[in-house]
Amino acid sequence: MSDEKATITVKANGSLRVSGATLIGADGNIIAEGESYSLCRCGQSQNKPFCDGAHRACGFEDDGTHAPT
Repeated sequence: MSDEKATITVKANGSLRVSGATLIGADGNIIAEGESYSLCRCGQSQNKPFCDGAHRACGFEDDGTHAPT
C-alpha cells in the first residue's frame, strides 16, 4: 500500500484532476484506477464522467479558487 494520499486538484476553467484514487460507480464496479485522470466539471463532456476538453468550446469559467471545507 502506498503512503501517498489521493488528491483532487481543481483546474482553473477546466476539469478536476484526480491522482492516486480509484473511481467506483454506483453499481460497485471500478470505472477508473491508475495514476491520474480528469473529471468533467462543465457538464458538456461526451465522455462523462471524464473530461474531453469540452469546457474550452462551451466557455466554462471558474477560477478554481474555493473556500476550504
